[in-house]
Amino acid sequence: MPNRPSLHAVESGICFVDTVEKLTTSYTTGKTRSLDWRKTQLLALKRLLEENQHDLLKALKKDLGKCETEAMVAELGFLLSDIKHTLKHLDKWVRPRSVSTPMVAWPGKSFQQPEPLGTVLIIGAWNYPLQLLLAPYIAAIAAGNCAVLKPSELAVETSSLIATLIPQYMDTSCVQVIEGGKEESTALLACRWDHIFYTGGEAVGKIVMAAAARHLTPVTLELGGKSPCFVDKNTNLAVTARRLVWGKWMNAGQTCIAPDYVIVEKGYEQTLIEAIKQEINNQYGEAPLASRDYGNIINQRHLKRLESYMDNVNVVFGGEVDEARPAMAPTIVLEPSHESPIMKEEIFGPILPIITVNNMDEGIKFVNDRPKPLALYAFSDKDDVLDHIIQRTSSGSVCTNDTMMFMTNPELPFGGVGNSGMGSYHGRAGFDTFSHLKTVMKRSFALDVFFRYAPFSKLKLSILKRFL
Repeated sequence: MPNRPSLHAVESGICFVDTVEKLTTSYTTGKTRSLDWRKTQLLALKRLLEENQHDLLKALKKDLGKCETEAMVAELGFLLSDIKHTLKHLDKWVRPRSVSTPMVAWPGKSFQQPEPLGTVLIIGAWNYPLQLLLAPYIAAIAAGNCAVLKPSELAVETSSLIATLIPQYMDTSCVQVIEGGKEESTALLACRWDHIFYTGGEAVGKIVMAAAARHLTPVTLELGGKSPCFVDKNTNLAVTARRLVWGKWMNAGQTCIAPDYVIVEKGYEQTLIEAIKQEINNQYGEAPLASRDYGNIINQRHLKRLESYMDNVNVVFGGEVDEARPAMAPTIVLEPSHESPIMKEEIFGPILPIITVNNMDEGIKFVNDRPKPLALYAFSDKDDVLDHIIQRTSSGSVCTNDTMMFMTNPELPFGGVGNSGMGSYHGRAGFDTFSHLKTVMKRSFALDVFFRYAPFSKLKLSILKRFL
């Protein structure tokens, strides 16, 4: 069926039906199915990142205050590693995947044949405006799709640079970048797609899913939520604090898998807080807002949102803001009300609540009484404690005795569960997300057994039963 824009899209004067149809026409020529084309495009994207490294780092600095090291590790370096891994394994991923064939279908063979979905929409997020747009695109290219890329309008500099660079390096008959805000996104969602990949918050995720339902379009939703972090009193305190500070305050806490709050047994909270405070000082100095390694809040609106979380809570460390940057210092809050906004909403910023419990089972119940998180962390010297937490909780990913490091392994699919998202990507999981695994059975004309055909008899039925 042809694309038809929604009433809202028509009223706004924005319509991308022609864009989608041009990409779809290009897809139907079969050019993206070529393995050579896919590899050529992946190498072109690699050149884009390498040859424009300076400008990309500069854009990320302007948008989010990201230091060069953080931007290289979490954005450019991540993408270059992803491309390298994809090129290394793509020949294997595209091959048919053999499965066994039942005796009744002999002689024959059965397999799954990966094939591209078609034309896909990828909607990126502002907190990692390069990685969260181009990592899904890498998977979409590998699987042989055409794509529309929608960068976040909040990361203005990165969005503009991507829109400029993509046409210079990539096959524009198979990819388009659409910049803009709510109206452009709404118009894009009104079109018919073969897949929609969205990274962002739960509220917009529901809008994306509702729009996709109009065309029965499959979706991948990479959302977020409140990722808990258990700290057992039997832990290596120095390393725990160091890794917790690194994971929480990277990108000023604006990371979907950052530890959202810490659960610790009563009586150990002050020891942990002092260790965290010392480690913040070690990593960002006595005045973190003056550190060149500490990032900004994306805009004034989000800074005001974060400031509102500080009302009626016990701030035991930090809390300073710089409205001009805008930025907020690393902040620790002790025992906020479980009904307060800071414990009801994903913080997505540099505030770390500390929640005390009588024992870890009470902490597990606290987590299980709430929506399933995207990530879960647990620190302990005792394997039985870690295993108990892993087995008794549900989350998109788990990492023990560290934070966020599971993202470095392309063999581990990344995705949420429940309210934290659906579907996954990275490595082969991303290739599969943007592929249809077509079921194929190839049979021979030999051994055309008589008992499968009418007219039936008791003899035929008895023979058939042997194969059931």
